[in-house]
Amino acid sequence: MGTYAAVVLAGGAARRMGGVDKPALPVGGRPMRDRVLAAVSDATLRVLVGSADAVPAGVRVIREEPPGDGPVAAAAAGLALLDPDTALVALLAADLPLLTRSAIGKLLGHVAEEAAAGGGERRPDGACFVDGDGRRQSLCGVWHVAALRAGLDRLAVERGGSLSGAPVRALLAGLVVREVPWSGDGPPPWFDCDTDEDVRRAEEWAR
Repeated sequence: MGTYAAVVLAGGAARRMGGVDKPALPVGGRPMRDRVLAAVSDATLRVLVGSADAVPAGVRVIREEPPGDGPVAAAAAGLALLDPDTALVALLAADLPLLTRSAIGKLLGHVAEEAAAGGGERRPDGACFVDGDGRRQSLCGVWHVAALRAGLDRLAVERGGSLSGAPVRALLAGLVVREVPWSGDGPPPWFDCDTDEDVRRAEEWAR
């Protein structure tokens, strides 16, 4: 699939689900966060940003400071653990229980193909899936690390040094994004679980 790292964001409050530890909820007999981590098992480094009682071997765990500062602050904490020469990172929500290695490979392939195409156009800064309505699933994507770090630096300046509460769309503003519809076999890998009904639906798909 090519060399890449993975940062999985698991620190959301899950307010629509009563504040439970949503990534720990099982789908198909495994916590959602473990299913996401398994989809990136070939990454050179896997980072989980959030709290976890136990994670697979080799996964590094960190928290954004202060905890609960939002996905952009969490992404910054995760990226800080990457080796300086890491070029690509999968930035993923921890509530994507249907994510697969083949889906990650599809995103990596789009980034590599676009970068090699040349033609004088600016290369894409990353690729993410879009749902059936064309909405970007930004936390189901693969990105050039340098582009994300530049976005973090820009946001910090714009927000007086604080990334607290910044939305992901602000981080990605100005980036060239390759939008990838899912056309493979099986359920959509971008399906995230924000409600109990979503978890039940994912459970049915995972059978």
